[in-house]
Amino acid sequence: MGRQWGPVLRAAEQAGCVVSASRAGQPEAGSWSCSGVILSRSPGLVLCHGGIFTPFLLAGSGALTATGASFLPGDSCSDDLRLHVQWGPTAASSAGRAERGNPGLCTPQCAASASGPLALQRRRPPQPPRRAELLLLLSCPAFRAHFTRLFGGESAEQWRFASGVPEDEVSEEEEEDQLRALGWFALLRVRPGPAAGEAEERGAVVAVAPLGAVPKGAPLLACGSPFGAFCPDIFLNTLSRGVLSNAAGPLLLTDARCLPGTEGGGVFAAPPAGALVALVAAPLCWKAREWVGLTLLCAAAPLLRAARAALGHLCPASAGLVALLPPEVGAPRGLPLLDPRPRWAAAAVLVECGTVWGSGVAVAPSLVVTCRHVARREAARVLVRTATPKSAEIWGHVVFATRETSPYDIAVVSLEERLDGVPMPELAEHFHTGEAVSVEGFGVFGQACGPSVTTGILSAVVHVDGTPVMLQTTCAVHGGSSGGPLFSTCSGKLLGIVASNTRDNNTGATYPHLNFSIPITVLQPGLQRYRQTGDLGGLRELDRASEPVRVVWRLQRPPAEAPRSKL
Repeated sequence: MGRQWGPVLRAAEQAGCVVSASRAGQPEAGSWSCSGVILSRSPGLVLCHGGIFTPFLLAGSGALTATGASFLPGDSCSDDLRLHVQWGPTAASSAGRAERGNPGLCTPQCAASASGPLALQRRRPPQPPRRAELLLLLSCPAFRAHFTRLFGGESAEQWRFASGVPEDEVSEEEEEDQLRALGWFALLRVRPGPAAGEAEERGAVVAVAPLGAVPKGAPLLACGSPFGAFCPDIFLNTLSRGVLSNAAGPLLLTDARCLPGTEGGGVFAAPPAGALVALVAAPLCWKAREWVGLTLLCAAAPLLRAARAALGHLCPASAGLVALLPPEVGAPRGLPLLDPRPRWAAAAVLVECGTVWGSGVAVAPSLVVTCRHVARREAARVLVRTATPKSAEIWGHVVFATRETSPYDIAVVSLEERLDGVPMPELAEHFHTGEAVSVEGFGVFGQACGPSVTTGILSAVVHVDGTPVMLQTTCAVHGGSSGGPLFSTCSGKLLGIVASNTRDNNTGATYPHLNFSIPITVLQPGLQRYRQTGDLGGLRELDRASEPVRVVWRLQRPPAEAPRSKL
């Protein structure tokens, strides 16, 4: 995973765990599980998602949304709650476990799939589950306030946060419980292991990054257990890489791909090395029935500050527990940070044309390129909003828009004022399949949080007559990203303009990680001619694209040979 990821990988695997909840003496009632983060060992403290506790709340899930509720004591759950925590082999226990031999696999299903000694050696099995007790349920008030601002109000009906259960199988009551518990987490105390004399690591397991210490676009590593407690020998501490896509206070978004059951899992940063940045709040979310492809996070630092305050309020004698909570390390809050994104990324702008909005990219101090379906008509007045270096609003008008029949969905906006302080991107001349790329756009939230960053690879370059006419990437692209820039992560060069993602016409499903951009090499000659002479002739050529290009953008297979006339 690269030298910089070594400490992060070790920190994530040492801190990851899975938590399961069940009713005492009622195996038929089933169990609930999620991922968690080990804060301290011997004595053990674990932080996990609060959603698995809603079936046990004495006052029902409504207690989570009561006025002023920021924490609930452990006795707010019924007495029949039984908790177990399971984690992987620790550095202190690995040698002894190897000497004692493999204790077996987690479930009969896993054991049945193993074949011989080699299968058992692929991965050391996790520690046996240990009993735990609930100390308190807590939430971060700032997270809930930002969540209400971004996802509430008129837009609330557009959003859905849920597990992997199909929508028609989730009752309204269950969905309401999930929504109420979204920003809630649980602090657990783990009972000591049963093996006498077993070596254990002591003290804090992780350090915590202060809020704001990790900038937008910084690489992240998410560690969680898909499907919760199901078959931890296989799924425990599954890793996913991404970047910090966006942030609104302690409400964070990442394009790391997480699955149901990873709620409560830890998300770690490279610098500071292996620091815990956040916990997964919701691994899957939809907007207007469209999968967004981003994971919702709650920053760890304010959550742990809330835990310290709650412990002090519930039990003034709990100073020992408070001391076990991990420290914050890294850049002090409010200190200016180096932005890891290419400096050209500042060229991404928000474009508003009437009630329609989308993204765009400044290719010259007074020139913005976007999509035709964002700014449809020539001569239309357009408002362009910048995010960096400071937010600004500049009016412009559409000097060119391709026809509806053109395969290229492009519009060019001339601004009434210059974009001072915004670095102009260097345009790419070549494309390399497999190279790391980033998309920057105002999808999902528009101007509310500034542009979001998503990463992936350039998965395909489609040529017609030896000329690139379409770029395909695995970045998460969704509504509002249209017209935004596609950059090379390594060189920072502008590769293309995002035009669309993919929708299945039969099912209506949208695939954010399969999307298409117009190569900048297609646009560059026409843009250069317009900038130098004011002549739109080069851009008008986009309307006269050849039939093979039209076939490509209709997502059809070009004919192998020219069709023969029937005459």
